[in-house]
This record gives sequence, structure tokens and C-alpha cells, in this order.
Amino acid sequence: MQTRTRVLAPAVFALCCALGLSLSAQAEPLYKVGATATGIPFTFLDVKSQSIEGMMIDAARAVGKAGGFAVDIQQTTFAALIPSLTSNKIDIISAAMLRTPVREKVVQYSDPVFSYGEGLIVKADDSGDYRRMEDLAGETVGAQVGTVFIDELNKRGIFKEVRGYDSIPDLMRDLALGRIKAGFADRPILAYQLAQGTQNKVRLVKGYQPVVMGDVCLIVRKGDAQTLAEVNRGIAAIKADGTLERIIEHWKLN
Repeated sequence: MQTRTRVLAPAVFALCCALGLSLSAQAEPLYKVGATATGIPFTFLDVKSQSIEGMMIDAARAVGKAGGFAVDIQQTTFAALIPSLTSNKIDIISAAMLRTPVREKVVQYSDPVFSYGEGLIVKADDSGDYRRMEDLAGETVGAQVGTVFIDELNKRGIFKEVRGYDSIPDLMRDLALGRIKAGFADRPILAYQLAQGTQNKVRLVKGYQPVVMGDVCLIVRKGDAQTLAEVNRGIAAIKADGTLERIIEHWKLN
């Protein structure tokens, strides 16, 4: 009888451990995080690993670790991010999607992760000193579909035409070909891409003063108080311990 007890004890112990691990794993939720493949350095497709990487991906992972949840990065086009969130295909958006009153009607923004405004690009041989959107009145301009920048351009009603593009590389291509006079997009993304030296036919206008300044945040569904609280807890933690600042420095955004 004593021998039987000694044999069973390790099995019972192992079973208890297994149950404990299972309960622990269940206690940590897994959230699907939507991100684009065209938002370097915030979010982009790393061709070597075939995975989405970038500043906002590093931030999402760090926030999840500090906030008590795991993340599964899902590649999504920019224009489809909010529809994917509201239809429960993803749980969080982590992208260069600035906070706006219109967006806040359908989604919830976390505490700020990073702040910036739009940048202006023109052809490299265009020596114009453009400081305001109004300096390009009457011209054909472009911006990425789904961004606050294309909304602002359309709202002003001063341009000959406002063209929408699925990605910033598409915008740069048409600009280089002379199909549009100027393009507007996230300034850090433009600066990073042009700094790589692969695009010498367009330039970033240094003297341009951005109109649409905003915060980059993580975004959750409207009314999802639990996820928002977990996300904000994680953001506060990575701000406090310096993790966020190190991520920003790594991607040369400060």
C-alpha cells in the first residue's frame, strides 16, 4: 500500500502542476492586433522574417507584456483597420492612426504612445518653399486613403483634385512620375523612408508647418473597458520604466 502511494504521488503532483499551468495560461488573454505592412518605421513587413515589425509593433508587444496579455500581430490594410476592429476580426489596432473626433465616435483610443503631424513631399527638382497647405491651392495633391490627412485636404476644398493612395510608396511613385504636384503623409514615415536612400526623385519639404498634429495610440473597440484598462496599464508601465523611450530611440523617432 505504501509503495502504491509513493508511485501515485508524483503523478498527482504532475497533474496538479499541469492544471496550474493551464489555468495560468488561460488567465492571460490573447489579443489580435491589427497593423499595416506599409507604415515604416511604425509598422512594416520585414521581408526576411515575413512578419510585421516596427515601432508600434515593439510598443504593442511591450504593452502586452506589462499589461498582462499576449498579442498576435495581424497584417491588415490601413483602410480596413477600423472595420476589422468593429467587426471583431481584431481586438486592438497598433498603427500610425492619429486620434480624431470622427474616429472616436466608433473606437476608443488609449493614452498617447507618440505624437506627430503630417509631412509634405514634392518632386526633388521642385524648389518651391511650401509652408502651408494653401501654398498648393489649385494643384493636384495626394494622400493615403483612410488617413486624417486626406480628410483635411478634401475638407479645405482648395485643390484641383485630391487623389487617394493605398500606401505611401504608391503616393511617392505617382509624385515622382509627375501625376500629382505634392503628397501629404505621416512625417516620421516619410522621413524614415527617404533616409534609406532608395527614393531620390522626391524630397521632404523642411519648412512645411503641419496642420494635423495628433497622438498615436493603441485603439480598441468602443465600450471595451477591460481591454482599454489593460492597454493603458501597460502603456503607463513602459513609460515609467523607460521601455517606451528606448523603443522610440531604436526607431530614430525622437
